[in-house]
Amino acid sequence: MDVPSRVERNELEIRPYREADGASVVALWRRCDLVVAWNDPLQDIDRKLQVQRQLFLVAEHQGQIVGTVMAGYDGHRGWINYLATAPDHQRKGIGRALMSVAEDGLRALGCPKVNLQVRRWNSNAVGFYEHIGYAVEDNVSMGKRLR
Repeated sequence: MDVPSRVERNELEIRPYREADGASVVALWRRCDLVVAWNDPLQDIDRKLQVQRQLFLVAEHQGQIVGTVMAGYDGHRGWINYLATAPDHQRKGIGRALMSVAEDGLRALGCPKVNLQVRRWNSNAVGFYEHIGYAVEDNVSMGKRLR
């Protein structure tokens, strides 16, 4: 399965994550308030690189990483994590472009539906996802830490 490795859009390149991107990606996630105490971002990256690494995408503009998305497919549903766009690059179509490439990659794997979770306080993210066709569903999100 090939995720398109390059999409040009106003000097924007969307490509798979490279190990050299680590520090820039984590810094972006911190600027976007995506890093929480119970998730080590470097461990999250290492785990993702073991499973469908081609669905870990970065958006690069003029040599700087300005966006990321992690997608995955478990055979039943697709999932989106760590969608981020640098604050000074928001509202320029980067998030939409990242989601489009991620959705194409999931579709190529036969994924019929995509799920994602948004923290309750992040109404801007909810609005963004609704704008690109996602809907709030009547589900209860549950989780259990295994370590």
